[in-house]
Amino acid sequence: MGWIVAVIAVAAAVAAAVRAQNAARAENIALARAELAERQSRAAEARTAALTDEIRQLARNRIPAAALALSHPTAKVPGLREADEVDGDSARLLTEAVQAARKAVVEERGRVDAAARAAMRGTSAKIQSLLNQSQQLLHELQHEYDDPRILQLDFRNELALRRTQATAVLCDAWPGLARQNSPLVEIVLGAQSRVAGYERVKVANHLRDERLALVARAAEPLAIALAELLANATAYSHPDTDVQVTVQQSGGRGAFLVVDDAGIGMDDDALDRARALLAGPPEVLLTELGDPPQTGFAVVGRLVLQYGFNCHIEASPFGGMRTILRVPAHLLTVMEDDRSLSALAPKPVQAQATPSLPTPTEQETAPVPQPAGGEAAALPSRRRRAPRPAPARSAADTAPAREQVPRTPEEAGASWAALQQGTLNGRSVAGRPSAPAPDDHDHPGDRDEQGDDQT
Repeated sequence: MGWIVAVIAVAAAVAAAVRAQNAARAENIALARAELAERQSRAAEARTAALTDEIRQLARNRIPAAALALSHPTAKVPGLREADEVDGDSARLLTEAVQAARKAVVEERGRVDAAARAAMRGTSAKIQSLLNQSQQLLHELQHEYDDPRILQLDFRNELALRRTQATAVLCDAWPGLARQNSPLVEIVLGAQSRVAGYERVKVANHLRDERLALVARAAEPLAIALAELLANATAYSHPDTDVQVTVQQSGGRGAFLVVDDAGIGMDDDALDRARALLAGPPEVLLTELGDPPQTGFAVVGRLVLQYGFNCHIEASPFGGMRTILRVPAHLLTVMEDDRSLSALAPKPVQAQATPSLPTPTEQETAPVPQPAGGEAAALPSRRRRAPRPAPARSAADTAPAREQVPRTPEEAGASWAALQQGTLNGRSVAGRPSAPAPDDHDHPGDRDEQGDDQT
């Protein structure tokens, strides 16, 4: 029976060892689970802290940076600070939040800008109407009174009218003036008369056809665009320098207006932005034009987009900037011969003929007769010759010579004032009323003599 007791003792020992081992295993498992739970808890706390930090970063930095990038494309929008600590779903939701905020800002800016444009369109139309009425009244006063201050008022009224037109065009409004087919050189003169530094603008006419003109629907838009380019060139160049305007004609590609200034130039960022605006973007927000707004290139870009012009800017050989405004061929026409050009319009360079020297006649080159006897005369004798009658020249031959002498706006204004004074004196002697007829101030020739643009 002893061996049975031994077996039972061994079995009890084995069972006790197994129970001890199981208890130790359970304890180890419990410890491992506790450690896992603690690690998971710490990881969860870390993820929560990281997510909270990312939400803070989203509210304080990422969304404001995304809104700023709408106006300044070079501004950087920060991403996730702790991408490893944020799971994929949370990271995707944070990115969607930035995109949603950006879209909301874009839509709100569009609504605000549209409301501002509508308000400015209405205001510009009313102001433009009042300025046109003031201009009409000033032209009537110029016929009645010989006072140079009236011309100064008319010029300042023209400057205000240009700014109002530019604002209206920027807000997608009609320029507010209808023209007939207009010669290209007269459009250049009209744009020059709308600029404060008009006396610095020098126009060189290189047209092959002097009567090259623009169709009616594009005449006033081109005058507005060129006036904005001239205003920019005169404003950003020294007052003692000239602004060169060259009018060229190029086969089937249309006509070119080249504006050169000796100004301060542009850096690369400003040049890129100017080219983007001149290219005619589909939309330009008023809030993107600075404070105060710089609207010149934006106005030209709107006209480029609407009427099919083309404008390019680059560095000028004169040290400043060169702006090239191209008018396509389908917007050009030729004026009829019965339409007289403005007296202030510069003549084409190739049309200015150089005076030729008279060739000696046979009478002038004939040798002096020798005296009889074969002796040569001691000294040549001067003989009085009857003056040769000058050939009769028609009025058509003398007119170009008179027209080749350019007149400044001041000389034209003085001539016009003298003509008005003579008219008033003649009317007072004849007993006629001094006030002009209602249609006198609408005569196109009167406007051309003064060099003013028909507005």
